[in-house]
Amino acid sequence: MKVKILIGLILLLSFGSFANNSKDYILGAGDKIEIKVFGQPDLDVISLLGNSGDINYPFLGKVRLVGLNIAQVEQIISEGLQPDYLVDPNVYAQVIEYRPFYIHGEVKKPGGYPYQPAMTVNQAIALAGGLTERASVDKIYIFKEQTKQQQQKGSLNSQIAAGDTIKIEQRLF
Repeated sequence: MKVKILIGLILLLSFGSFANNSKDYILGAGDKIEIKVFGQPDLDVISLLGNSGDINYPFLGKVRLVGLNIAQVEQIISEGLQPDYLVDPNVYAQVIEYRPFYIHGEVKKPGGYPYQPAMTVNQAIALAGGLTERASVDKIYIFKEQTKQQQQKGSLNSQIAAGDTIKIEQRLF
């Protein structure tokens, strides 16, 4: 019994350190999240955030999560459950699948791909099968999800975020 509790605490702390590293990640449509309340398996929810940005949570009904970070989600669920349902709920939330990023232009397999935290343009190109023979490593543009109309000049080492679109243009010769 003590071993199970110790293992649970170690897992919780390791998940917590991951959550702290991604505390600035803002949830958006297409993210799949998991919410757990310690000791309350009936309140565990896995949900894909749709365009509405809402999830249906037990006892609370519709809860808007788009635009929030993980710490804010935990706080909203915790505050919603107390004091009417639980005295001091221990809520844990995490992103279990990030919304995709998109890459097009001079790559072998353009399209949408699963995002991973701290991803670079170079890693995104690798997922897309590499560059074509005509690709220019000097003409890389990133369209941030929040400002799709604004393109930013990028490089192979540029960080991308979930929902971003990468465009690789042709070189002259």
